[in-house]
Amino acid sequence: MSRETEIQAWSGWLMVFLLTAVVAASLSALAKIPELWMVWLPILVAAALCYAGLTIVNPNQAGVLTLFGVYKGTVKQSGFWWVNPLTTRSRLSLRIRNTESGKMKVNDRDGNPVDIAAIVVWRIVETFEAVFNVEDYEHFVHVQTESAVRTLATTYPYDAQDGHTSLRLSVAEIADRLRTEIQERLATAGIEVIEARISHLAYASEIAGAMLRRQQATAIIAARQKIVEGAVGMVEMALDEISRKHVVELDEERKAAMVSNLLVVLCSERGVEPVVNAGTLYH
Repeated sequence: MSRETEIQAWSGWLMVFLLTAVVAASLSALAKIPELWMVWLPILVAAALCYAGLTIVNPNQAGVLTLFGVYKGTVKQSGFWWVNPLTTRSRLSLRIRNTESGKMKVNDRDGNPVDIAAIVVWRIVETFEAVFNVEDYEHFVHVQTESAVRTLATTYPYDAQDGHTSLRLSVAEIADRLRTEIQERLATAGIEVIEARISHLAYASEIAGAMLRRQQATAIIAARQKIVEGAVGMVEMALDEISRKHVVELDEERKAAMVSNLLVVLCSERGVEPVVNAGTLYH
């Protein structure tokens, strides 16, 4: 398979000077010796046609040259140049560009419908492949980006517990996986993916309310677990300190009552009103 070949074109200013000199000499000769028009007229016409070879290459731009269907090379150096006037020149921008996929509705790994979109930052690095390997490289980038996003969304769940990879929580890992997925698809078009990231992610409208309630319930359960763990630790510490410092001797029944009271105080969502017991635990 052919690859990009960078060529060095002739200076455009030099060719302008030479062609202008040839045209001026031809016109002067035709005026002085009109009998030799068969010699000077073809030279004049050829010089005039050579002006069509003048071309300008802007910074971060490339010109792909083909001659009668044969690839001849790429001019990447910016400036004013002269190339074979018979060549066909295709201009390509080498600037960094952004492509945003449209918002798509897909099912995540768990089968939940989600709305997702992504932004891809890319540029052309291989002009031959960008021009000749694909029909329209911009459309190719857009289509392959949407395909990669759909594949990624079906590979991971929207949300996950216990530190597992998910679309919502594993932002850096998902972005790196998405960039790799898109790069593999665009390699044949001579395109380098600089960055890819998810720009929009949400549950689909038909399940958004239910999933929000599930997230809230999950958060409440996780918070309760932390509260209970802390309360148990504090009760255990209190009993150990009472026993170590011999503040009071507690039998098993008094310990159970104390544990119950402390857990109520520590785990309650509202302030607890104390009740003073004037008697004993057994009366």
